[in-house]
Order: sequence, then C-alpha cells, then structure tokens
Amino acid sequence: MKICVFGAGAVGGFLGARLANAGADVSLIARGDHLRRIKDEGLTILGRDEPLIVRPQCTDNPSEAGPHDVVFVALKTAAAPAAARLMKPLLGPKTTVVTAMNGLPWWYFHKHPGEFSGWRLASVDPGNRQWDSIGPERAVGCVVYVASEIVAPGIIRHTYGNRFVLGEPNGEVSDRCRAIARVTQQSGLKAPIRRNIRQEIWIKLWGNLAFNPISVLTGAALEDMVRDRGVRDVAHTMMLEGKAVAEQLGIVFPISLEERIDATERVGAHKTSMLQDLERKKPLEIDALLGVVSELGKKLGIATPMVDAVYALTCRRAIESGCPNLDSTIGSGT
Repeated sequence: MKICVFGAGAVGGFLGARLANAGADVSLIARGDHLRRIKDEGLTILGRDEPLIVRPQCTDNPSEAGPHDVVFVALKTAAAPAAARLMKPLLGPKTTVVTAMNGLPWWYFHKHPGEFSGWRLASVDPGNRQWDSIGPERAVGCVVYVASEIVAPGIIRHTYGNRFVLGEPNGEVSDRCRAIARVTQQSGLKAPIRRNIRQEIWIKLWGNLAFNPISVLTGAALEDMVRDRGVRDVAHTMMLEGKAVAEQLGIVFPISLEERIDATERVGAHKTSMLQDLERKKPLEIDALLGVVSELGKKLGIATPMVDAVYALTCRRAIESGCPNLDSTIGSGT
C-alpha cells in the first residue's frame, strides 16, 4: 500500500513517521523549513522513549509524488479547500482520501441516511472545492486523538494519544477501511473502525466547539475555563445548542454534557490548539468548529444564539490578532 500524508505537520508528521518506521511506503507533503530539514536530516519524533528518526520521501510538489493508494489529509481545516486542487496528482482511479482533521468534514452528508443526504457545507467547503476536486466517494472519516507540536523544523514532540478512529460515510466496515486500519495498527497506533463515524466526529466536536473559541477569547487553559463558573456556564450553553443540532441530524450522544465537560477538565492545564494557533498568528479553525454549527442551525431552524455570538467574537479576535483568514499553504498539520 502506497500512502501519502498531505500536511506533514504536528499530527500528520507524527503519523507519517510511525508508518514509515514500520516499513510502510510513505510520502510526505510538507513545506518551507520543515520540508528542508526533513530532506536534509530526516523527521524526528520526540516522546517518552528514544527519539524516532525516519527519512521518508518528502516534497512540496504532489506531482513529484504521483498517485497513491491512500492519502491522509492532515491539514488545518482552513487550508483544506485551497489545497484540494493541489491533491489531484496524488489521486488515482481507486485512491482513498482519509480526512484526519478537526470539525465536521466536507463530505459529512455524503450517503447520510434520510432527508439530509447530499447537503453541502459552505462553512467548511466554500465553493464545493473539496467535494468537486476530490469526490466524496473517495472519503473515509478519521477522528484524531493525538497531542503533538512542531518544536523546530523537522522535529515534532508527541505528548499523548495515538488513536485514529476510522469509518465509512455509509457505515460499512469496508475492505479499504480494514486495510488502512491494519497498516496503521502495524505502526503501533490504534485505528478502530466505527460504523457510525459521524457520532465519533460529534463527540470530539462537542467539546471543541465551546472550549477552543473560549480559550481564544480568554487566553485560559482547559482546566481553568472549566473551573470558572461563568465560563463553564457559557460553554454549557454552547454545547446544549450544538447537541440540539446534532440530535436533529440523528446523533445520539453516549455520555452526558456534564461528563463531557468533566473529561475536558481532566486534560489539565493544556492550551487548546486554537489558542496555540492564535499565539503563533496562524489561521484559526473557526468555521469547522463554530461556523458549521451555526450554518446547520440555520438550515435546520434551530436557534444557536450563544454559538453565533462566540463565533462573531472569535472571528473579530482573530482579525485583531493578525491571524490570516485562510491559509492556502500546505504542511501545517492539525
């Protein structure tokens, strides 16, 4: 199996390094100093054990890499629409595209059961660029539970988590999902297959839609936000609104809202990825976490006033902080 990781940043680089170390045929798409360091000295993963150093094929030009069997897209969501057209040289007739990104994916309503099937999401795929360039029939969902960061070009520190949950949009346990899970597991990572990948997507999004943007507005770490009664109440209201939207789409949450908030507190004094991006003046994943909930609320006739308010404030905060609205580059990672 020939695998490409498009966006070899903090998460994509970690995934690609583990796959390459296990002997998989891996190509990485990266950019800038990160790319140059990988080419010159290899990709280094720092963690609890000895540093892992691998030297996979790495380029910023997908045409050099050519068609692959599987493409993991591990970009920040703001970069994905513009990157979709760049992916075309990687796509053969049977290439599978695994969306290892935050928020609701662009293909979310492909083969969705019932009346919502075929809906498009303008907030995460403006102009249908991903839907049209990649094609939803290629898509396999992936919910990532990994904490890592690029500490220097070509060097990634992995903090915790190694789970990549996979699932088909139609709920089948397909041969292609089994093959992707097998090669991922052979690299020492967890890759369970779920029949209801949309539920997995919403469970992760449920907390992210509140605490990521609130962290941008407050500058606070997770445990501090949860322990502040007023901030917790705002998050609680946002999550109730998100829950109403999700349930209208057929999602059943296996845990209570309070349990989900308590799980956030247990992560501790951790800065959210969105706050880290704000501090580094990178594009924020506002639309994939907030805009999409607001968009769906309007489509479904469900009021989301707190989500809408925090969405507007977070957009303004990003502008005032000098974060670009859209990152059209590649290799930034999730």
